[in-house]
Amino acid sequence: MNDQAKFQRMLEILMKLSGSFGYSVRQLADDFESSERTIYRYLTTFKNAGFLIDSKNGYFKIDKKSNEYKDLTKLLHFSEEEAHILSKAIHLIDDESRFKNDLYEKLFVLFDSEKAINKIVRKESSENVIKLKGAIKNKEQVLFEAYRSSNSDNIRDRLVEPFGFTTNYNYVWCYDMEAKTNKTFKVARIKGIKIIERKWKNERSHKKNEIDVFRIGGEKQIPIKLKLSLMAYNLLIEEYPLSEKYLEKRKDSEYLFDGWVCDFNGVGRFILGLIDQIEVISPKALKEHLNKKIKNKAF
Repeated sequence: MNDQAKFQRMLEILMKLSGSFGYSVRQLADDFESSERTIYRYLTTFKNAGFLIDSKNGYFKIDKKSNEYKDLTKLLHFSEEEAHILSKAIHLIDDESRFKNDLYEKLFVLFDSEKAINKIVRKESSENVIKLKGAIKNKEQVLFEAYRSSNSDNIRDRLVEPFGFTTNYNYVWCYDMEAKTNKTFKVARIKGIKIIERKWKNERSHKKNEIDVFRIGGEKQIPIKLKLSLMAYNLLIEEYPLSEKYLEKRKDSEYLFDGWVCDFNGVGRFILGLIDQIEVISPKALKEHLNKKIKNKAF
C-alpha cells in the first residue's frame, strides 16, 4: 500500500473512532481489511500525535473530553452515527430540492463509506451503488443487465464505463460504449451489474455534462421558452424545484419559463401531460418534437 492510501485509511479510522461507540481492534481490522498488528500501530500513532484514545474493556474511541479533541473536530465534522442521522433528515426534504443536492454533496465529501451508502441510498439501490463505486475505483467496465430506459422505451443490457455519481447517488455518470458518449443512468433502473474484467479504454473522453432541471443530462444546452398557466407553474416547481430560478411571473395566472434543456425528452413529457396548460414559445424544434409524439401517441 502506498503512503497516500495509508494516510487515507488512517483518517477513515480516526473518523470511525470519533463516534459515540468504541470498537475492538478485531472489528477495526475487519472493517478496514488490515491486520490487528497494523491497527495497534495506528492507535499508537494517534496517541503520539496527541489524540487521546479511550479504551474500556478492549473497545477504543477518541476521548472527547480532551482538549486535543477540539482540534480534531475541525477535521472530523461528523461521526458515522451523526452522518446517518443527518442523512435521514435530508431524506425528508422534497426530492431533488435545490438544497437537497447541496446538503448531500457536503455530507458525502465529509463522510463517504459503504456503510454510509447502505444507510443513505434506498435499500434496493445500495448494492448497485457499492458495486459501481468499486468499478470506478478500479477503472473497470461494467455491464448493466436489463437496464430499463425511459428515453428509448426498452429494456436491454448496456456496456459502460462508470466514472462518477450525481450528488445523491440516484444517477451514475458513464461513458456508453455503444453510443460513444457520456450519459447518466438511473441506478434504480439497473436490474443487475456485472463487472467486466476489462479496464477503461476511454478515460480521456469521460466528462460530467450539465443536467437540466428535468433531470436529463447531456452535452447540449438548448434554450427554451414556455408560457405556463398557474396550474402548470405550481406542478413544475413541485415536481422540478430547480426550475424556479428560470420562472418569471408575467401577469396574474401567467408565468414564463426561460431556461435550457439538454434534450426534449424530459421537458416534452412534462408538457404533454399538461398540453392545455402550456404554450411553447420557442424553439420550433421543440414544437416539432411534441407534434411527432402526439402523432405517434408516444406519451
